[in-house]
Amino acid sequence: MFDGFQLEIVETDEVSIRLRRGGSGPPLLLLHGFPQTHAMWSKVAPRLAKDFTVICPDLRGYGGSSKPESSANHETYSKRAMARDQVAIMRTLGFEKFAVAGHDRGGRVAYRLALDSPAVVSKLAVLDIVPTGDTLRRADWRFGMGYWHWFFLAQAHPLPEKMISADPIGFLFRHGQSSSDFDAYEDFLQNARDPAAIHAMCEDYRAAVSVDFQQDQADRGTRKIECPTLVMWGNRGVIPKWYDPVAVWKDWANEVRGEEVESGHMLAEENPDATYQALKAFFS
Repeated sequence: MFDGFQLEIVETDEVSIRLRRGGSGPPLLLLHGFPQTHAMWSKVAPRLAKDFTVICPDLRGYGGSSKPESSANHETYSKRAMARDQVAIMRTLGFEKFAVAGHDRGGRVAYRLALDSPAVVSKLAVLDIVPTGDTLRRADWRFGMGYWHWFFLAQAHPLPEKMISADPIGFLFRHGQSSSDFDAYEDFLQNARDPAAIHAMCEDYRAAVSVDFQQDQADRGTRKIECPTLVMWGNRGVIPKWYDPVAVWKDWANEVRGEEVESGHMLAEENPDATYQALKAFFS
């Protein structure tokens, strides 16, 4: 994986972040989703590195990054806290302004980063999500049945942690991902077997239904993402069934374009060619 990339640890004031860095050109930050690590970008990042300096970190709580103690209000694992990490690591690497793409949970970090730190984000791409505030405000019984893990993972400690720990692979990769599907599967498995990572992932979702939702509600109608924004989704996933993604994101960003990909939820793994082409064209 990641030929020509360096694997390193970057220290910030709050956490240590494991990341891979490679290529040359304008800086591009790629953020992963749940329950994965930066390795989800293994089929896309090396190709983007031909035109960009690509940085792929593990979010706090995931993979080889720090798993700080959780706080009573779950702010420690809020997307705002994770966004602070990204600003810090990019500044440490010498980048004051950069483009960012995020899938799943990483997409939530990415748009929070663009809202909170508009001066540092040149372009934003979000993959297969709508904002957390809209997700929860529009949730109905169909959402609850399809995305029940949002509410399971957000239950109070230690219930979900104990239940997941009985069979972490069975739960976290219940949709059939395997080494034949993803080159990075072994890195995901190490993350899934780590009790500290299991707790951190639950905290990620506890933050979503509390502090993340509250922050989205506070921003709704009061400020928008200022940079050009690409919204991508898989045509076999749930996003186009439940939402008009471009219309939703136009409430949150001033300049939005959409790109549908022949894929389920895991765009970068299921259709890396189309994902690469869309990201390269947009960020170029």
